[in-house]
Amino acid sequence: MGIIMEERLVVSHSPHISGRDTIATIMRDVIIALIPALVAGCIVFGLRALIVTLTCVVSCTAAEYIWCRLMKKPNTTGDLSAVVTGMLLAFNVPASLPLWMAVVGSVFAIIIVKEFFGGLGHNFMNPALAGRAFLLASWALAMTTWYKPGTVLPLFGAPDAVSSATPLAAYAAGGNMPTYLQLFLGNHGGCIGETSALAILIGAAYLVIRRVIRIRVPLIFIATVAVGTWLFAGSGGIGTGDPLYQILSGGLMLGACFMATDYTTTPTTPRGQIIFALGCGIITVLIRVWGGYPEGVSYSILLMNIATPLIDRATAPKRYGYVKVGKEAAADEK
Repeated sequence: MGIIMEERLVVSHSPHISGRDTIATIMRDVIIALIPALVAGCIVFGLRALIVTLTCVVSCTAAEYIWCRLMKKPNTTGDLSAVVTGMLLAFNVPASLPLWMAVVGSVFAIIIVKEFFGGLGHNFMNPALAGRAFLLASWALAMTTWYKPGTVLPLFGAPDAVSSATPLAAYAAGGNMPTYLQLFLGNHGGCIGETSALAILIGAAYLVIRRVIRIRVPLIFIATVAVGTWLFAGSGGIGTGDPLYQILSGGLMLGACFMATDYTTTPTTPRGQIIFALGCGIITVLIRVWGGYPEGVSYSILLMNIATPLIDRATAPKRYGYVKVGKEAAADEK
């Protein structure tokens, strides 16, 4: 027995096979996918869109870093999740939003929604959308003031220009609506990252190719809104709505592709994801058609985020070899 075993068998809990993807690489891919929408936002709204985005990104990252230091936790800013939260929050606000509000919304998203519940992987709703909802509830006027494309917005001061309506507001009021091409390219008022459907689709395609997201949730979400608005959003009765206009307007494309696909706050099972996407679409239609607010994507995703644990519980597959108890066991005995 003079042979010395240099290698030992290491026994550990599952999973025993791991891939190359890490949180940082996934977040990096999301950041890359968001760049086309950022470029489109800068083209439509000028450098002010970039300033707001950088403000949100820096504020989110700084808030997470400071929290980790205060709580004596490992620094988690390297996983880039705070950068993604900052970009998504910026994409859900107008370019004219005062920078100090962007800072407050970023701190709320990171500290209150994410870190108070244990950090990445433990938050029960999407931090960026929660930050948007907080800003909308606190400063509704600033969050619903839009400017026409090409309007020169000051980089740091308060804008002094004529505001305009969003496509959904114009649709609801029956006013002067943008063309399909303008909606597709992003040549209209709205939030920084939601205007250009083309830019969002480019980013979503990248994520699908990289296998970061599955197309199931965005497709069902968008299709549900299309059918629902075609049936109920028209002024001439059932079946007279304009589904294409509804799809290209507002934050539907952005929310369906980048926020309804969040790993932490959406169901993990295929059946659960279908239920989640259907719920998001139905709530969006309810708000857009019968609510007092022309947009409904953010609130629909947040509400379904809250329902995610219940959906996961209801759709989880049965474990092999589990023991039947209670009513289930009694039913089998009969």
